[in-house]
Amino acid sequence: MGSSVSHAGAPPPSPAAAPTPPIPVGLAAALPPNPEVQGDAKGVSEKVDWLNLPCPVAFEEIQREALMSLKPELFEGLRFDFTKGINQTFALSHSVFMGSMEVPSQSSDIIKVPTAHYEFGANFLDPKMMLIGRILTDGRLNARVKCDLTDNLTLKINAQLTNEPHFSQGMFNFDYKGQDFRSQFQIGNNAFYGANYIQSVSPRLSLGSEVFWLGHQRKSGIGFAARYNTDKMVTTGQVASTGIVALSYVQKVSEKVSLASEFMYNHMTRDVTSSFGYDYILRQCRLRGKLDSNGVVAAFLEERLNMGVNLLLSAEVRRIDHSKKDYKFGFGMTVGE
Repeated sequence: MGSSVSHAGAPPPSPAAAPTPPIPVGLAAALPPNPEVQGDAKGVSEKVDWLNLPCPVAFEEIQREALMSLKPELFEGLRFDFTKGINQTFALSHSVFMGSMEVPSQSSDIIKVPTAHYEFGANFLDPKMMLIGRILTDGRLNARVKCDLTDNLTLKINAQLTNEPHFSQGMFNFDYKGQDFRSQFQIGNNAFYGANYIQSVSPRLSLGSEVFWLGHQRKSGIGFAARYNTDKMVTTGQVASTGIVALSYVQKVSEKVSLASEFMYNHMTRDVTSSFGYDYILRQCRLRGKLDSNGVVAAFLEERLNMGVNLLLSAEVRRIDHSKKDYKFGFGMTVGE
């Protein structure tokens, strides 16, 4: 008898498996991987879409990270701010300030006179519109308006009215936000006209320019700016026909610590100023400060005592000459969000 097992009932042969790469042995195990293969993979993962660059920051906010550390809201005296929300869009604010004000003097001595004022404010906040008004006991009225005319076009109005002649000011700004650029046109009193434009030229680099014309004084100017930012640092540079050269650098040490430096040169007056600042965010407080080449040391502390209650401490020491120093200390409290 022949074989009783039919070939039709035999299981099909298994497909050929892909050959496994050989395991490196000897000296090959200690060699680094092929750089050409790594370079190709890296180039594919970091391919830049030049037609879909990110939108840059506004030209007027090109130094916002550096100004956060180098320009804290310093004050001298006592300040108390209270904000009460009426509903989700409307709120009232009250502010009391008692301190001193510097009076211009021809000598090197600083003359301070005591001053105090009360400020009443109203805020209207809406997704498409923002209205902010402030009126002080000395008769000054400040108003700010921000209105989104379209998804890309925004109108901003800043106005200040005073009892003194020729001191009232007004400014209209039209901001347009594109896919990878921003532009702004400004109209103000005293025949002021200005425009600026900033464009992203790479995912991290943006270049911009601005021009202005002050018809009341027959003055004009032009300026250029550059901004380069990564996840850990931001550096900016600005130069203007008025003789100003400004450079800034911000290093993000961690999620809570940032260091900033700035260099300022005025070609007209030959003044050079360099500043160093820090921004430290803790769990319940935020500490900011700076030190510059003019001998100014300043610190600003904002501590959250409770929900909606913040304590403010401000200090500044300025060297007038080798034997005199000017001290400014402030204490404040804000209540309400």
